[in-house]
Amino acid sequence: MEKGEAAFFTRLLNHKFGTLPSTVQQPIDNARPEELALWGERILDGKNLDEVFL
Repeated sequence: MEKGEAAFFTRLLNHKFGTLPSTVQQPIDNARPEELALWGERILDGKNLDEVFL
């Protein structure tokens, strides 16, 4: 399930911010479900990638 969550999270980021830098994908692929959930909530209000990954 975690791979599916990471893939979905990546799709959300791509939709909102465009193509992601390669340095962003590795932390997503290695993230725990709790981290993905937190970052997923931050996508809603974040204006850039830095705000998502605080």
